[in-house]
Amino acid sequence: MATSHEAPADALFLGLDSSTQSLKAMAIDPQANVTHEYAVNFEQDLPEFETKGGCHFHADGLTVTSPPLMWVAALDLLLARMKADGFPFARVAAVSGSGQQHGSVYLRPGTRERLRALAPDQALRDQLADVFAVAESPIWMDSSTTPECRALEDAMGGAQPLADLTGSRAYERFTGNQIAKLYRTQPGAYQATERIALVSSFVASLFIGNYAPLEPGDGAGMNMMALREKTWAVPILDHVAPGLAAKLGPIVPSHTAIGSVTPYFVKRFGFPAGCRVIAFSGDNPCSLAGLRLQHPGDLAVSLGTSDTMFGALSEPNPSANEGHIFGNPIDPDGYMAMVVHKNGAMTREQIRNTHGYQSWTAFEAALGGTPPGNAGNIGFYFTDPEITPPTLGAGYFRFNAGDEPAGEFAAGTDVRAMIESQFLSLRLHGEHIGLRPGMILATGGASENSAIVRVLADVFGIGVYTGEQKNSASLGAAYRALHGWQCAKQNTFVPFAEALKQASPFKKTAEPDPQAHAVYSRMLARYAELETRAVEMANAKNA
Repeated sequence: MATSHEAPADALFLGLDSSTQSLKAMAIDPQANVTHEYAVNFEQDLPEFETKGGCHFHADGLTVTSPPLMWVAALDLLLARMKADGFPFARVAAVSGSGQQHGSVYLRPGTRERLRALAPDQALRDQLADVFAVAESPIWMDSSTTPECRALEDAMGGAQPLADLTGSRAYERFTGNQIAKLYRTQPGAYQATERIALVSSFVASLFIGNYAPLEPGDGAGMNMMALREKTWAVPILDHVAPGLAAKLGPIVPSHTAIGSVTPYFVKRFGFPAGCRVIAFSGDNPCSLAGLRLQHPGDLAVSLGTSDTMFGALSEPNPSANEGHIFGNPIDPDGYMAMVVHKNGAMTREQIRNTHGYQSWTAFEAALGGTPPGNAGNIGFYFTDPEITPPTLGAGYFRFNAGDEPAGEFAAGTDVRAMIESQFLSLRLHGEHIGLRPGMILATGGASENSAIVRVLADVFGIGVYTGEQKNSASLGAAYRALHGWQCAKQNTFVPFAEALKQASPFKKTAEPDPQAHAVYSRMLARYAELETRAVEMANAKNA
């Protein structure tokens, strides 16, 4: 028999992930085993919104948006599919969620009342079509706010003081800069906005029938939250737009139960009336939860469209030049750090295709046929302008063992130079913000390539693990639902490790070669110097 703080054996905990391209749902049982998965693809399943990959790309080449009504319609469709499939909504004890970070939703006055009075015999999209003060939400891919970024840094005394305060220098995709642009270019829309939500808190608002608060994991991706205090930085709010604090609402701890599901979901789908809603967070913080990076030194390297390294920190060390520090969604006293490389899988695929490799098996053989350190050859591969290190232009920049520019490398040399460069860069820039691994969990498509993972282990000198679950953001949301439910039941914070103690362990897939690691450690300073030259060359191409 379950104790007062243990979930019934048949309970489920539901996690949602509203990402750029899709809305996913994942349910787990009290032992953290995945029981159900569902998904709606925005482009394929909701073609009436005419998105490409869930987005609208505007003519200026900088502005990228998504229609927030599409996210509402996706929730309608997802839950309807789950109901048609016989999903046992009545067993759901708690729900939490993940949203693509930085995206913002602008809600008109009266939206709160509309959420409270939803009619269960009608779809959400039909009842909420007119609640948006801005019909197109700026999302993380938008890079149109450079003037606002420079103005914010100037107002705060520079990029480093802003990073010290908020965890990041001003970034175009960060929500505060998007709000500043809206106030400058569409003051009427700003004035017509009662509440500004993030994608995460917007979806949470649908579930509780009220405006949902933000939490520190996602709130830190706005350039407006005082990182250490986890409260709004008033001087920044005053700079961005008038009356902003009232439009944003409060910030609460990530494990907070922010309410119960509204009667709409009880009557339409069969959720229990007491189903708790745990504060939703961003996709990166939820991925940290999904990969159970619970202690400083626990790092994940996600090898996907972009390459991302992130992990837990006890103390923040923000840098104006690279990376981000966010609130930690599973430790109210901790932080998480993240380094993002835009040039990930697409660059690996381009190099593979350039040299005529017909499969990743052939690519892996080419990588394995060259020595660690690549006989001194180093390359930098910016298929697109890079985030870390920041570049204004693109291009491939190769250097031979004498540090002289090299026009081309032989095929195998080029493959190894590209892979080594990606991981040396993660190590270099991660160390700058305090990410020093005690273990690495590799995820994403390239984590299935044993030769690539072996280089990762050698560069960092640490064992690399992999897990079976690929959808770390929705899984993290489900984990956080279980964790938040336990915190609410005990009326105190419960260590995340305690809530997830029955989760399956990860599998070690690569051990470092000490000699190879020594080669990479000796390379690092030279790599850093050549990186500076490569960035200058990339920027010169854009001048």
